Amino acid sequence: MSQSDEPTMAEDVDDAILAEARAESSVPGSRVDEAVEADQAAATRPAPAPAPNGSLWRDRNFLTLWSGQALSQFGAQITELAIPVLAVLMLNATEWEVGLLNAAQVAAFLVVGLPAGAWIDRMRKRRVMIWADAIRAVALATLPVLALLGALEIWHMIVVALIMGVATVFFDVSYQSIIPSLVRTDQIGEANGKLQSTYELANIAGPGIGGWLIGVLTAPFAIFATVGTYVASFIALLFTRDHEKPRPPEDRKPLVHEIGEGLRWVFGNPLLRRIVGTTGAANFFGTIAQTLVPIFVLRELGLSPQMFGIVFSLSAIGGLVGAVVTPRIMAKLGEARAIPISAIAFSVAPLFLPAISLVPALAFPLLVVQGFIMSFTILLYNITQVTFRQRITPPRLLGRMNASIRFVVWGVMPLGALLAGALGTWIGTVPTLWIAAIGELLAGLFVVIGPFWGMRDLPDAHAEHADAEAPDPGR
Repeated sequence: MSQSDEPTMAEDVDDAILAEARAESSVPGSRVDEAVEADQAAATRPAPAPAPNGSLWRDRNFLTLWSGQALSQFGAQITELAIPVLAVLMLNATEWEVGLLNAAQVAAFLVVGLPAGAWIDRMRKRRVMIWADAIRAVALATLPVLALLGALEIWHMIVVALIMGVATVFFDVSYQSIIPSLVRTDQIGEANGKLQSTYELANIAGPGIGGWLIGVLTAPFAIFATVGTYVASFIALLFTRDHEKPRPPEDRKPLVHEIGEGLRWVFGNPLLRRIVGTTGAANFFGTIAQTLVPIFVLRELGLSPQMFGIVFSLSAIGGLVGAVVTPRIMAKLGEARAIPISAIAFSVAPLFLPAISLVPALAFPLLVVQGFIMSFTILLYNITQVTFRQRITPPRLLGRMNASIRFVVWGVMPLGALLAGALGTWIGTVPTLWIAAIGELLAGLFVVIGPFWGMRDLPDAHAEHADAEAPDPGR
């Protein structure tokens, strides 16, 4: 991150972040237009006093957002299982069709990821999340309706995935950018930890219940549960109050200039460049593997959808443990060293996935162990690097910072999914998994060979402009 405000400006920005929005009893119940009017009225009122230290558990405003996201994440885990089961077992999708479906889910990050960040920096982020939830709920609901009519085909799923992908781009960039407008700077790490913890709880409960729902209702109708959780998230966001002030029109520049500003901020920082390199490469090769995992598990290994769901659930316990113990690990090792250490672990673990094909009788326990290690180390890595990103970025650049990073680290995922479909069709599922595992092993080198080992704590606050422009000691 090379671009920064002057030190005095940085202090003003930090003071603005310290103002935490509190819950308001007059929030309207169910209309987006009323929520917009409430936002506009709130922008004219003085900022409430920030909550005392360690008070997120007593902060009704944060808890409202948190509860809505917990339900949404729970539903997303059900769909994460139901969609591949529906494609692989009910529609008999080929490797190439599964690759297209996975690519459609994340293609929007490559196509509209960068302009989305600039647009979001001009909008109220909570409002963007409200509309994104509404679009996702409506789009997803069409799948079980088409199934009920007996008309569902794989291309319907691909179209719905594209629509939901665009909505998810806007939701996720806003979601990662809204936390600093809800809590103080010193509470960002705690807020991220709480959100990640519930995400992992959803990972534990969601797939298991999703597998049960698939067994009882079939995959298309299990998707209705996710639609309900998106509606719940929509309502929770209507009741959430933030203290974000839209950028004044005179502060806005041409879209191309603003996109470039976000990219320069991200890639001007030598530490962020390395983090983006590792994350992007890991996501590319990880997507190759994850695209073919449903075929590998359901066809090659012969596990049932219910057992597949249980594997997801038990593996996710590692993520929950990682979210809980990350603060202790960072305190002991230092947050800077936690990044390469976690990268080594999640780069080695993928080698065990294709190796399971050599001992199919032990597939279930080995899948669980491999998933546990991956979930634990990825959560340690993500909490550390996401908190670092949020902490040093000025509020006016948060949307563009997250969008720029997502453009790279998620933009490679549709390419990985398409390559997975092509390789899986050409050389088979297991050989493709070995290629992906070797690629993930190399992905960690960006942060493993670098300056992180010589540091204990990562730079704090965006006033570290000079550090961001210093020569990269790892070059």
